[in-house]
Amino acid sequence: MTRFGYTLMTEQSGPRELVRYAQQAEEVGFDFEVSSDHYSPWLVSQGHAPYAWSVLGAVAHATSRVELMTYVTCPTLRYHPAVVAQKAATLQLLAEGRFTLGLGAGESLNEHVVGEGWPGVDQRQDMLVEAIEIIRALHTGELVTYDGAYFRVDSARVWDAPEDGVPLGVAVSGESSLSKFAPLADHMIAVQPEGDLVTGWDERHGPGSRKIGQVPVSWDPDPDAAIARAHEQFRWFAGGWAVNADLPTPAGFEAASQFVRPEDVAASIPCGPDLDALAEGVRPFLEAGFTDIAIVQIGDEKQQQFLDEAAGPLLEKLRAL
Repeated sequence: MTRFGYTLMTEQSGPRELVRYAQQAEEVGFDFEVSSDHYSPWLVSQGHAPYAWSVLGAVAHATSRVELMTYVTCPTLRYHPAVVAQKAATLQLLAEGRFTLGLGAGESLNEHVVGEGWPGVDQRQDMLVEAIEIIRALHTGELVTYDGAYFRVDSARVWDAPEDGVPLGVAVSGESSLSKFAPLADHMIAVQPEGDLVTGWDERHGPGSRKIGQVPVSWDPDPDAAIARAHEQFRWFAGGWAVNADLPTPAGFEAASQFVRPEDVAASIPCGPDLDALAEGVRPFLEAGFTDIAIVQIGDEKQQQFLDEAAGPLLEKLRAL
């Protein structure tokens, strides 16, 4: 049975609000919660970027049932993989086994800030392979020394390591990433509802893994307001991963999306009060074979009302699909 999640969008809400939303999303009945991990919002109009790991630590204590996940963390530039291994292990203990570490090759928007440049996609994927190897080794709780092409680890140990480690999900987008990451990870993450990704993952990984996607919606009793908010805060979405991964600043996203019209956004993101229409926006992921789908409600200003009025009925319609 497909599971449905709630997205803690660190780009559009402050840390205290995110913890409150996480509590209510659990009460409403979502199966899991994912958190973005950004240093900057995509657009200035979104206006937030708290540290995801502090937020998730608080969420782990404020909730008791929902599974938690990063969607996604890049363990190669802004964070050294040894540090990611330590904080993921700590969060798994705080969450009492409810945490999955979602990993990806990253976006320039978040990773360039440490001044180490922005490698090409092939190098980023090779760096991620090494990072996964390091994280896996450290989650055993054993002493680790690692000398790779991109990373060194010198006599490191995660002293508080979960007995069963931390499940790893990895974002994929095509043949190259499937070949590199399916043998290394536990679960697949993808932002496009492409059945070939699911099939390719299963062929390389084998059965039993989760395939985790994400769908933005803009619920609002006023359909025009829903479209306007989606255009104001989510028009960057039209660029696609190949473009978005290389843009370095919110100003870059502003420029790249300046010609995206409200009607363009409405054509790709379900907007308005019709819960049936919002639920139908998830169907491509279901048909592609995804097992887990996280919903993004666009805009902090409607988040509370969405959770109060729409989230529960929407979950019923999603599960009826």
